[in-house]
Amino acid sequence: MNRHIVKGVLAVLAFTIFCVWQNNHIQITEINYENKKIKEDLKGYKIVQISDLHNKRFGKDQKRILNKIKSIHPNMIVITGDLVDSRRTDMEVAMEFVKGAIEIAPVYYVSGNHEIRGRIYEEVKEQLLAVGATVMDNAKTEIEVGNSKIELLGLLDPLYRGRAYLKNNLEELTKEESDTLRILLSHRPNFMEIYAESKVDLVFSGHAHGGQVRLPFLGGMIAPDQGLFPKYTSGTHTIGDTTMVISRGLGNSIVPIRIFNRPEIIVLNLK
Repeated sequence: MNRHIVKGVLAVLAFTIFCVWQNNHIQITEINYENKKIKEDLKGYKIVQISDLHNKRFGKDQKRILNKIKSIHPNMIVITGDLVDSRRTDMEVAMEFVKGAIEIAPVYYVSGNHEIRGRIYEEVKEQLLAVGATVMDNAKTEIEVGNSKIELLGLLDPLYRGRAYLKNNLEELTKEESDTLRILLSHRPNFMEIYAESKVDLVFSGHAHGGQVRLPFLGGMIAPDQGLFPKYTSGTHTIGDTTMVISRGLGNSIVPIRIFNRPEIIVLNLK
């Protein structure tokens, strides 16, 4: 066999192995968040963020990802949308994860565009509530931690409704002044300017899949609603007093592969 053919076959094989590893080996990203609203009782509080599972399975009964989360000992788990994929919805896979997560820490969920697009939102919501998760779509709640509180807000994904719908709901949720730490769950990072206008302290978002393919020094290549070389794909971004944390997510949808962009669990520590 021609040496060039052999080299080509080996290169393809190596790239395939690399991609399989990249798409299945979970990375844990730890972030420390400081804010003067974080009182002594809140210091050390751990929030795990999960986003964009898209029906992906990590081991039997999701044990691989659940064991990683369990080892973190979180106080709260937030899910920022797209548990399922509208093109291949599998509620069993999604709920395997949620049922396991509930046994680790309280779970708070907001919808993503895939739950809305797939027209299965009510089924997802019903099953989440049945196992004890809290659905935070256009809702808020106070979480007591010792003598301190966290005000948790959530937004329904605005697919089919648009930017004004999201903005109006956020204005309604934040119309009362508060000196409590305000945390927002919202699937779409491209509305960062709206989040900052509302003066929430911290936002958890997803949706961008890390830009799908990440290039050194350039970051993500493409993201929904942002196009090529998008601004908001991962990490933390701050405007004024508002910091947004973007998860690269766990699964895939239209584009079935990630490159230099491993599935991600975010751990945020209040400091």
